[in-house]
Amino acid sequence: MTTSISEPPRQTPWSGFAERFGRVLQFLWSCWAGLAALCLLAAIWQAGHEAYGPFILTAPLDTLRSIGALLNDPQAWAIAGTTLWRALTGFALVAGIGTAIGLIAGYSPASLRIAQPLITVLLGVPPIAWIVLAMIWFGGSDATVRTVILIAALPVVFLGAAQGIMTRDRGLDRMAQSFGAGPVRRFLTVGLRQTTTTLFPAYALALGTSFKVAVMAELLASAGGIGGALADARINLDIAQALAWVVIAVALLIAVEYALVHPVKGEIERWRRAEQPWGVRR
Repeated sequence: MTTSISEPPRQTPWSGFAERFGRVLQFLWSCWAGLAALCLLAAIWQAGHEAYGPFILTAPLDTLRSIGALLNDPQAWAIAGTTLWRALTGFALVAGIGTAIGLIAGYSPASLRIAQPLITVLLGVPPIAWIVLAMIWFGGSDATVRTVILIAALPVVFLGAAQGIMTRDRGLDRMAQSFGAGPVRRFLTVGLRQTTTTLFPAYALALGTSFKVAVMAELLASAGGIGGALADARINLDIAQALAWVVIAVALLIAVEYALVHPVKGEIERWRRAEQPWGVRR
């Protein structure tokens, strides 16, 4: 008597779309926790306003009115776009260079030992010192902002990539090799996917650093952008407008992180959720 072995169901385009749509719904549902945290921050902000007065800390509603006025100003959009472009291009340089040299160092312990003192030096020097040097080298240009972003955020991505490769499961690598996978395929399908545990948190931290350093460099170097607008608000003692620009910068950061970093992370880390449907472990 022969037994027939049923083939596994084939993956159809519709099933793939349904899977991605389910991940989008899961991601949107998880945003409630973030909204609750923002509401808590707004409550603390309002309490600080009531305790210290509008000259020290304006009310959240007054800041929202200032944001609304800025959104109706085309020049404000150009200012925010300048900072956004500088931060994104600086982050792209950090992600590309830091990931590449971090992966190389992770596969070469000798290179990592050589690089660690240099990383310690880069982490020990405050970003404001690099801003002063970059102003001397490049003046108040885009190169000043990108250079400081690269130096300030590169060590974080480098360590994230190197640590991810060093802590990978080498048993999976040997298993893939026994099935005939070459070095490149093992790296792309086994090694690189295991780095996401440390690499994507490093990306998120580097992205936040990119925006903070970009605004700080623009402020000190008089390079325009949101930093230049903050300098004007400081001169005019306009607390509401200063806080409005801060909120806009943070909103740009959140939008980029949740529109760029988290979707890519969710697509790459699908295999990690095999035992966690809708975020619940079996």
